[in-house]
Amino acid sequence: MAKTNPGRFFEDYAVGQVIAHAVPRTLSGGERALYHALYPARHALCSSDEFARACGLPAAPLDDMIAFHTVFGKTVPDVSLNAVANLGYAEGRFLRPVWPGDTLRSESEVIGLKQNSNGKSGVVWVRTRGLNQRGEAVLDYVRWVMVRKRDLDAPAPETVIPELAGAVAPADLAVPEGLDFSNYDFTLAGEPHRWGDYEVGETIDHVDGVTVEEAEHMLATRLWQNTAKVHFDATFREDGKRLIYGGHVISMARALSFNGLANAQMIVGLNGGAHANPCFAGDTVTAWSEVLDKADTPAPGVGAIRLRLVATRGRAPFALKGEDSKYRPEVLLDLDYWALMPQ
Repeated sequence: MAKTNPGRFFEDYAVGQVIAHAVPRTLSGGERALYHALYPARHALCSSDEFARACGLPAAPLDDMIAFHTVFGKTVPDVSLNAVANLGYAEGRFLRPVWPGDTLRSESEVIGLKQNSNGKSGVVWVRTRGLNQRGEAVLDYVRWVMVRKRDLDAPAPETVIPELAGAVAPADLAVPEGLDFSNYDFTLAGEPHRWGDYEVGETIDHVDGVTVEEAEHMLATRLWQNTAKVHFDATFREDGKRLIYGGHVISMARALSFNGLANAQMIVGLNGGAHANPCFAGDTVTAWSEVLDKADTPAPGVGAIRLRLVATRGRAPFALKGEDSKYRPEVLLDLDYWALMPQ
């Protein structure tokens, strides 16, 4: 009797199904060090215990995307092992910081299904929660993936497309307990620009670029225990290329955004996102941002800023889509998120 797991295919999902994902993960300073080695990540709040304490926290939390990638990675064997592509995100909220020593696990609920017209694959929507060792939710988000069918003759399920909010409302953003930017040290943070210096509609060129290498993206994907075949198996795609994990592009772009957004210290909301075009080894990733909105928070000296983060292949203009309303071929990532910034 076979004991190996080929992963779920499109016809294996049903709306309302809840999946508890295997292998909890205890995080440590090792994940932080390797994350900062893989990306040019240097936001002060996640780099320095002393800086974090001066901002009212007990120590430096782990980078927000470490929590996201860890929770995401747990879901891959059950949700996207046989995926053709990860299509998008919505309604993401970072609910509490993750600290070294925390143990994270994940669970997902299937909230939507739609078979593609070719009958070979379909789109699966899931709402995923990341939980710590006390059962507290540290983040939740919706994502949707295109998954292959095992049996092309399997009947199509009833189409259910969930209604998703266009953005997380500012009132629903979770500000970490104790966070206080009243005495924020802009010199140590690296830039003088505060919340009031940014205007809605403003665009920021983050200037720097990083060429993605095969070895580093595979190391990163293994770090998050992401087992999706498209990232490792060169025979899985017809072009013989290994697809760069979309989270690798997210973290690279977020780290590049330090130049111009060094004080956007914590990600607290993930309003939407799309991996617009595939990224492959040898591509040079650059990034730009657009300010979409701003909001006050109840925390002293803390403002929320809504940003569109765009990663591109090589130098590209401040443009997302062409006249055909499709993403321009150089656009790799379109990510809409809320961050916390000193006022």
